[in-house]
Amino acid sequence: MPLGYECDTRFIAAHHQPAVLIDLALSRGIGSHQLLRGTGLFYEDITSGRARISPVQLLTLISNAQRLLDADDSSFLLGQRLLPGHYGETSHALNHACTLLQALEHLQQFRALLSPLLTPRLLLDDKQAHLYWVESWGTEEQQRFLVEASLTAVVAMTRRLSGERLPWRFYFSYSQPRHIEQYWVHLSENLTFDSQWTMMSLPRKYLHTPWPNASTTAGQVAQQASHAQLASLGWQCSFIDQLYDYLLANIRAPLNLERVAQAFGMSPASLKRKLQKQGTHFQEQLDLVRKHVALYLYQMKGYSNEEVASYLCFNDTTNFRRSFKRWTGLVPSSLSQLFDR
Repeated sequence: MPLGYECDTRFIAAHHQPAVLIDLALSRGIGSHQLLRGTGLFYEDITSGRARISPVQLLTLISNAQRLLDADDSSFLLGQRLLPGHYGETSHALNHACTLLQALEHLQQFRALLSPLLTPRLLLDDKQAHLYWVESWGTEEQQRFLVEASLTAVVAMTRRLSGERLPWRFYFSYSQPRHIEQYWVHLSENLTFDSQWTMMSLPRKYLHTPWPNASTTAGQVAQQASHAQLASLGWQCSFIDQLYDYLLANIRAPLNLERVAQAFGMSPASLKRKLQKQGTHFQEQLDLVRKHVALYLYQMKGYSNEEVASYLCFNDTTNFRRSFKRWTGLVPSSLSQLFDR
């Protein structure tokens, strides 16, 4: 299979998401030269409509904007402007989604075009729909900014397209920030911090409610054009996303660097170098997927320690508990309190 984009792949249209951030900064009196320092871009490149930038360049732009804007609401104001966006046919596909489910599916399918730095993944259980977010790169310094903008973007989009404020509940993998009032204003008061994943959830019944202004025909045409755009790029998502998908699909099989490298048609040394370039390593990615599967089984399926350990092919629960604490910093018995509070 064609390997997905990497941190230095230039495919992000500079006049799409980057321009939204640039316009926000310009509206607050920040000069474009300061904002674009270190990105390898000039403002004229943006306005030409032809420039393509890499995730690394976009992260540099975000870092500059964070520092120069220096305001607690910057990420949220950016999020208000991001979706459906003005990104051609992909934005049209979102605008004409008939239901919340279709909109979230579009967000997943076209994530390389709509959310190239933070990957949304839809997870359904018996009662709830969960949209959880996974980093595509080593974006630690910009992580919270990206999370705040991305979740706000989904909230704003779904409110605009559905015509109502949906009852999202939010979970964050980091501690409560000092600017909590921005979360209350732009997201909700239903917040849980120090969670094990970054996720937004709501009852499943909202997935299928028809949205008022959708056009099925226009939406289908926009979807086809969006798929064609991805086909012209040669991949659907990032290499890190592909690795996550492979590990998730094979999580019950013996997995190691050599076996996975062979599946991707490369040597173990090449896979190791490729992951290092993205700011991660194989064990970190494997642990992340195992953690997410374990959390899903515990919190959404109600599995016991023994059942989760068996599912993940651990020989005994003691080894599993030790591994789980390494992945999360917690023992499994503390999870229900964490998730329900």
